[in-house]
Amino acid sequence: MLLLLADYLSQYDSGFAVLHYLTLRAVLAILTALLIALLLGPSMIRRLQRLQVGQQVRDDGPQSHLSKAGTPTMGGALILAAIAITTLLLADLSSRHVWVVLIVTLLFGAIGWIDDYLKLVKRQSEGLRARDKFLLQILAGGGAATYLWWSAVLPFETQLLIPFFKDLLLPLGWGFILLSFVVIVGTSNAVNLTDGLDGLAIMPTVLVAGGLAVFAYATGHANFAAYLDIPYLPGVGEMVVICGAIVGAGLGFLWFNTYPAQVFMGDVGALGLGAALGTIAVVVRQELVLIVMGGVFVMETISVILQVASFKLTGRRIFRMAPLHHHYELKGWPEPRVIVRFWIVTVVLVLVGLATLKIR
Repeated sequence: MLLLLADYLSQYDSGFAVLHYLTLRAVLAILTALLIALLLGPSMIRRLQRLQVGQQVRDDGPQSHLSKAGTPTMGGALILAAIAITTLLLADLSSRHVWVVLIVTLLFGAIGWIDDYLKLVKRQSEGLRARDKFLLQILAGGGAATYLWWSAVLPFETQLLIPFFKDLLLPLGWGFILLSFVVIVGTSNAVNLTDGLDGLAIMPTVLVAGGLAVFAYATGHANFAAYLDIPYLPGVGEMVVICGAIVGAGLGFLWFNTYPAQVFMGDVGALGLGAALGTIAVVVRQELVLIVMGGVFVMETISVILQVASFKLTGRRIFRMAPLHHHYELKGWPEPRVIVRFWIVTVVLVLVGLATLKIR
């Protein structure tokens, strides 16, 4: 939106053309989303408290979590609002990629909102049934994957880029739709599983978004793409603005979500943010790097899969409790220790992911 205004004003003063620089708009996106989250956060928390939209705590979980009962949740709406407003203000709205990421983020956020609303407001313990939730995710994620395949212009847009290798691109054909769907839906649910401790999910999301911003900038810049031996995809650089919005909104939310949390993001935030990361990774063709940088999300998901499979097949549990962060809590780790150590692991994994840009 501001780009259109800048284009109009630049005919009177060329200085307004500075808004066309991606780096400037990325910084502005971080600051704008951060400011929105900080300004709207207190009023949203008070409103959620009045509505008595409080966290429900499992009796069989860590005893330290019992004190969290009643803490306002559905705060993820604050994050998504900050991301949406910032994107509409600062991104190039003529970009199809911008609209795909924004729409997918809001659709998955809406799915999470329905689930949270049924559980916390309507007091339906099951919330949105798993079958219905997955069906909605199929429609949203599958629709986005199909559109990205249908609208692809360059061969690179539907090929799988293998990290650490030069010019190793695997044609996917129709398989692109399946891979993209799995990445979008899988990342969405992985972030949701990770969102179990104060600040545990939001900081890795911020870090991974920052890492993806680097890939987006390099992929959308002809000179950097040629130097780094990665496919050049015109227009993909606009993902930097959305990544910046995620970073800013996430940090703003962390201000209220840090231990001890004043508010939780709920499914509305976790599903939306995970879908955003997955879709951005698909757009910049870095699905495999996302698995590396989002290793904490992957570990949390695998721990749940292994726990369920082991219990059904052998009647025994591998972990004291799944997802993985609860296992360490039950081993006696204080909650802040679990959180910060998972953050540190994410920092390392994001650096490893970024290293794939040069090590080829």
